[in-house]
Amino acid sequence: MKRILMQSTIPPTADDWHIGRFSLLRETLATMVGADGKPLFEVTARDRDPVGAPDSVLSTLDTSAYDQLWLFAVDVGDGLTPDDCEAIGRFRERGGGMLVARDHMDLGSSVCTLGGVGAAHFFHSKNQDPDTSRHQNDDTITTAIQWPNYHSGANGNFQEIEPVLPLHPVLRNPEAADGVLRLLPSHPHEGAVGQPAGDDTARIIATGKSELTGRTFNIAVAFEPHGGTGPAVAESTFHHFADYNWDPGLGAPSFVSEPPGDALAHSAEARRSIRRYAQNIALWLSGFPIP
Repeated sequence: MKRILMQSTIPPTADDWHIGRFSLLRETLATMVGADGKPLFEVTARDRDPVGAPDSVLSTLDTSAYDQLWLFAVDVGDGLTPDDCEAIGRFRERGGGMLVARDHMDLGSSVCTLGGVGAAHFFHSKNQDPDTSRHQNDDTITTAIQWPNYHSGANGNFQEIEPVLPLHPVLRNPEAADGVLRLLPSHPHEGAVGQPAGDDTARIIATGKSELTGRTFNIAVAFEPHGGTGPAVAESTFHHFADYNWDPGLGAPSFVSEPPGDALAHSAEARRSIRRYAQNIALWLSGFPIP
């Protein structure tokens, strides 16, 4: 059985995106079974220790028994210490798989200090998108949030993504007529990811489109395993995995101002697609075959 660490970059905070707000993802991963009917993954979910000092788990991740790290960067720039980042880097170098997700503007910008995968995340004030034509607001409704903030739809609705060919394994969906996964949760303020300059192990695997401006933006970047270094995925927003985006009835922090939609509640196909995406990522990060 492989071990997955689901971790946020903030201490336990009731009115924020703490790790408890990703309970449906945890359940989805923990209930995956192999051909023999046995569980594939043991999942641990935790928030970080108080900021200002190395996290007791992340700063020793490379010497731990974990096989995967699902890091939800929900901080305002102080969620990772140098010791945390160095240990996470060593964890991937020894073959660990990683998913790193952030959100709009500078939310989660502490991941910039992560080697490799951190370079795939573009923010407003740090590691800006080298394409300056994308340095503009996309959400014309909640204008207080600056770029990047791509509006793929309301929380509680779903978006149709466009896979970038060749089709990456995490976007396979045998339940779809064409075998391709195309539906993910929508969110009014998706962040920006892209292929780091000079890194030929990484590529954009899917794009989305703004409901408000029609602009195309990157959904995910995949890093292939190489030379003992583990695979990784950089995600435009942690809202692709949050309870609120899978089921708005589970609630959100009080600072979320936009009214949610209900399209996802009326589409069993979209709900299956969303869970399959998470399952596919878990399988790929551990080198397991994806149907």
